[in-house]
Amino acid sequence: MADERLFAAQRHERLLDELRRAGAVRVRELAELLGVSELTVRRDISALAARGALTKVHGGATLPMQAERPEPRRARSATPRFTIGMVVPSLDYYWPPVVTGARTAATAQGVQIQLRGSSYDPEEDRRQITRLIESQQVQGLLLAPNVDSERVDGLIEWIGGLQVPTILVERQAPRWTPTTRQLEWVRSDHALGLELAVRHLVEQGHRRLGLLLSKGSPTSVHLERGWVAACADLGIPDDFVVRESVSLDAPGHRAIIAGVLDRCRESDTTALIIHSDPDALSVQQYCAEVGIRIPEELAVVAYDDEVANLAQPAMTAVRPPKHQVGRLAVEMMVARLVEGRRRPTQRVLVVPELVIRASSVVLADALRL
Repeated sequence: MADERLFAAQRHERLLDELRRAGAVRVRELAELLGVSELTVRRDISALAARGALTKVHGGATLPMQAERPEPRRARSATPRFTIGMVVPSLDYYWPPVVTGARTAATAQGVQIQLRGSSYDPEEDRRQITRLIESQQVQGLLLAPNVDSERVDGLIEWIGGLQVPTILVERQAPRWTPTTRQLEWVRSDHALGLELAVRHLVEQGHRRLGLLLSKGSPTSVHLERGWVAACADLGIPDDFVVRESVSLDAPGHRAIIAGVLDRCRESDTTALIIHSDPDALSVQQYCAEVGIRIPEELAVVAYDDEVANLAQPAMTAVRPPKHQVGRLAVEMMVARLVEGRRRPTQRVLVVPELVIRASSVVLADALRL
């Protein structure tokens, strides 16, 4: 029993060291770092949260509020100190680089970030935002609400009417209203990112492509817009679009993938663009099981580049500029707080990057890159 307590104490100290270094940690990454199960990490986080050593959020943990104080401002800096609230839907996928970018900019600007985790649920979004407002400690909000629900109009109207400046992060208001005309946002230009993938595959000689969109993702609408625009510009068909989640934990994913591959054969489709990485990995694994060679028989491009490099072969992927989006959000908020109503409303798109790997080029072409 003493040895078990000692091992737990060692884990706790290692976890806190990593938290002090990064400002936020994810359960999955900690499990790999510590060599234990994710369940063990969650228990450790709960124990440390009960002691007030950290703040438990969805998918991980952050520094407690008293530990998030910014470094002392340099005497020559005229930037006042502010506290900015930030609510993101997850710390387990996609969002950690966004949060890291925001924290990096906050340190440089001499401001404090109060991070809250939500869960892609509009009511939870409201709860977390309300908590920050009622604390009377934040002067601005960086929000990533669920804009893919039937209740989105009411939520966006409510956000637009808040008494503190608000910037949407990796989101935008779905439509214009008088309440939202001053609402700002910064997000990745996902439509352009999808166009980069289409043009890359056409340059590789593919003329019939397919698009798999992760069901229920707020990114899908932008990806489909980029798909239609790119296909029209290049004069290729745009009718092969599947809106289903096919990640390994999605119900019925194998049957859906089998249907997609059958459709590829029937239509002579030779390349797929798949959102997101877990879905692309699932498709690639199924192809390996049934003997479909990637990229020789089917080229694959993933969208998100979270874990695409871990595939075999490594997958070409579109990488949204997550860190830059987080950094710009903080910089925009500080400018808004300093300049007030004099500053024009800004809505910023940041261009993604196409990372070319083995899943979309045959060996001879790869050697020429």
